[in-house]
Amino acid sequence: MLIASYIERSGLREWAELDYLEIEREIQWLEHVLDEQPAAEVQWQYLVPELGEGGACSLFGQLADEPYDLSQILGGRTAGNKQALQQLQRFCHAFQQRTGMEWFGIYQARVNAEQQPVLVKLVYYGAASRAEFPLSAEFARYSNNSSVGLTGKARVINDIPQYLARGGDYYTCDPKVQAEACLPLFDQSGKIVGIIDAEAFQQNVFHPASLALLVAICLMVPAFLPVADPSSSD
Repeated sequence: MLIASYIERSGLREWAELDYLEIEREIQWLEHVLDEQPAAEVQWQYLVPELGEGGACSLFGQLADEPYDLSQILGGRTAGNKQALQQLQRFCHAFQQRTGMEWFGIYQARVNAEQQPVLVKLVYYGAASRAEFPLSAEFARYSNNSSVGLTGKARVINDIPQYLARGGDYYTCDPKVQAEACLPLFDQSGKIVGIIDAEAFQQNVFHPASLALLVAICLMVPAFLPVADPSSSD
């Protein structure tokens, strides 16, 4: 997808004046970094917070007894899935290296074991957080992830305490988070195929320069998302 098409489709044109040349430079930097990085270790399972009553909210600081197993929703520990997750983990490392922000994750739109459409967290760094976000209108009322996954419109909040004070609905995974940027992922046809989510413990960190890197990641990531792989598990 072209830069202009992504910015228009995601609604970012209304949020900030982004420099297309800066986005192109970030794409070039990412291509170089990804080529230089060694293969990342695949994290098939990761810890998740215990969910509250009804499964709506995560209980911060309380971890579930069982880790989340990605292989189930992806269809197995196949060679294709392994390669995809390794490449996506490189994006996480690159973002952490460049920004030092405290949390970053890449999610894909999938159907879970209960046959419900969800965003599933494929790779991330930072504190333990929810594995699946329901793609439903009800959940999207207070979840940036679900809202962006349904609408394809980016959400950028540079001052979460102020946003909450003004009556904004917000799904709190970590009370230390002060700013969040959630951007959609599109395939070449314009279909929403996932999101990326970045969080920081400082306010006002999302500006045209940092958003240029996030847009560059969004333009590159869809090509590396897991697809159906008929090969056997390894």
